[in-house]
Amino acid sequence: MLDNKKRKLLSTYKRWRSRINPQLKELRLSLYVIRRSPLALVGLGIIAAFILLAIFGDFLAPYNPYTLNLESRLQPPSFIHLFGTDELGRDVFSRLLSGAKYSIEIGIIVLAVSIPLGSLLGAIAGYFGGIYDEVIMRTTDVFQAFPSLILAMAVSAALGPSLQNVMVALIVVWWPPYARLVRATALSIRDYAFVEAARSMGASKARIIFQHILPNSISPVIIRATLEMGAVIIWSAGLSFLGFGAQPPSPEWGRLITEGRLYIFQAWWITTFPGVAILLVVLGFNLFGDGLRDILDPKLRRVIEVK
Repeated sequence: MLDNKKRKLLSTYKRWRSRINPQLKELRLSLYVIRRSPLALVGLGIIAAFILLAIFGDFLAPYNPYTLNLESRLQPPSFIHLFGTDELGRDVFSRLLSGAKYSIEIGIIVLAVSIPLGSLLGAIAGYFGGIYDEVIMRTTDVFQAFPSLILAMAVSAALGPSLQNVMVALIVVWWPPYARLVRATALSIRDYAFVEAARSMGASKARIIFQHILPNSISPVIIRATLEMGAVIIWSAGLSFLGFGAQPPSPEWGRLITEGRLYIFQAWWITTFPGVAILLVVLGFNLFGDGLRDILDPKLRRVIEVK
């Protein structure tokens, strides 16, 4: 009886090890590539710092970001107010910390909706072809026929000024490129041997799309999403700057730049520090995206495996 239990445990351990070893190997390769790219580590550190600010910014703010103090208006940076005060006496540093959650949240929500929507439509168009491909691709052509920023402004203006409507406008602009990207990958994958094998074994079309087409299209999608996260944040700040996004007294970074533009020569710090924050978070995502591209590059991984 004891020998049977040992054999079963040993068999279970071997099965578990055979399943976990490939994942461990992938993790080691990824960590090795990341270590070879210091800039990717810098980008990851910047992203982590801003995510923490988005979560804990309201607790770390030394002042209430909405409290007015007209006696302290337009004060330059000092030990009392690290980034100075704005035209209403509000602490710029506190408003910057509190506003981090809006910019990060917009980027995450826009891509969290755009990527699955565009990827699924692209996979359907690439796998089925025919009328499905024509309808989906002509729809993407309609959305991409307009300049993206003009289309986002038009949608935002039609829906009304608010952060929620800015998210909707950016989703409208952002999903078509992902549909085209996944469609191109699906067109080549659908004729591969493993897809033919799954089809011959009676796998449903939905199962083939979700278990074979989409997983094998995920690498370029992840790389594009990482690089475009910064672009989403810039666009949302730009729409808020134009008056389509956050409204007073919201401390969203684009709104902060808008409020300070009239005092740019008198109180440069109101617009400068939010602009630097946007620059840093965009730089972080771009640096990390470059490192992620190296991790998912098959040629580089084969060279590492040979070594």
